[in-house]
Amino acid sequence: MSRVLALDYGEARCGAAISDPSGTLATPLAAIERAGTRRGLERIARLVEEWDATRVVVGLPLTLSGEEGAQAAEARRFARRLSEILPVPVELQDERLSTREAERTGGRADTDSRAAALILESFLAGMGRPR
Repeated sequence: MSRVLALDYGEARCGAAISDPSGTLATPLAAIERAGTRRGLERIARLVEEWDATRVVVGLPLTLSGEEGAQAAEARRFARRLSEILPVPVELQDERLSTREAERTGGRADTDSRAAALILESFLAGMGRPR
C-alpha cells in the first residue's frame, strides 16, 4: 500500500492527516487555512507531492441519519475541485462525529487535523471491503 492523504474540509480550516506507507498509522499534519482558495489548493497539491500520496480522502459530513445537508454538498464540491487538479484519485469518506471525537480525545495536533486522522483511520480500516 502507499500513502493516503485525508482532509477534513472546512471553509476556514481544513484538517489534514497522512498515512504511513503500510496503511497502518494516521498522523495529523498542520491544518490548511482556506483550503478552497487557490493558495489552499496549491498547498494540498504540494502535500500530495511531498508525501507521495497516491490517494486523497475527503470527509463527507453526513447527518446522524445518513442524509446529506449543505455541508456535505460543500465537501462534494471541494472533492470535485481537487479531482480536477490532483494527479491521484479523490474519494469521499463518511465522517460522522469525527470532529466531536477529536475534541473528546484531545491530543497535541489541532482538532481539525485530529478529525482528519480519524477519517483516515476509518478509511484505512475499510480498505479491501466493499463500500
